[in-house]
Amino acid sequence: MTISRRQFIGAGICVGAGFASPGGAIIAPASQSPSIPPSPALPPVPPVIQSGLEALSRHHASVVHRDRMAIADYSQASSEARFHIIDVQQGRIEASYLVSHGRGSDPSNSGFVERFSNRPGSNASSSGSFLTDDIYYGKHGRSRRLLGLDAENNLAWDRAIVIHGAEYVDRSMAELQGRVGRSLGCFAFEQGKIDEILELLGPGRLLFSTK
Repeated sequence: MTISRRQFIGAGICVGAGFASPGGAIIAPASQSPSIPPSPALPPVPPVIQSGLEALSRHHASVVHRDRMAIADYSQASSEARFHIIDVQQGRIEASYLVSHGRGSDPSNSGFVERFSNRPGSNASSSGSFLTDDIYYGKHGRSRRLLGLDAENNLAWDRAIVIHGAEYVDRSMAELQGRVGRSLGCFAFEQGKIDEILELLGPGRLLFSTK
């Protein structure tokens, strides 16, 4: 999916030049030659990306690197590549990946997120904005810590909600079963993709989770 630079600006982000004020308007030139036809209207930014860009603007003081962000679109089934790396400067989705959701978010194992939770022990995914932190090596190998920035995910660090690879997230499994496995609330990815994701989504970037 490609989203134009004008669409990103219209969503409230001044690409390559920081952030526009909330609700700020783009002022057209005072005069325009009548011989130049108006540009055709662009389709709106998809709502999930609009929400992510608004979160990026809202948390600009905490997010050091704002040229790239990630959006986990949990309105989609786990068999879909629903974790998107967004190139904000170029106005496009750079890459999309399979990602797990938590057991507590899908107790019936339907492949869809039914609910979010921030409660310790819920084993559920959380919604909201996360700030990516340092890499560490845990039981799932190379992983990245996350800090919750919103009320609905501010216990993410204490809950050890992180980015990691997992054998239960696999393209063949998604195609065969119509879903991938569930985590304990973490963003788990295919083992063969995790290094790529960790590099694209380095420390000091925004990860936005929604449905």
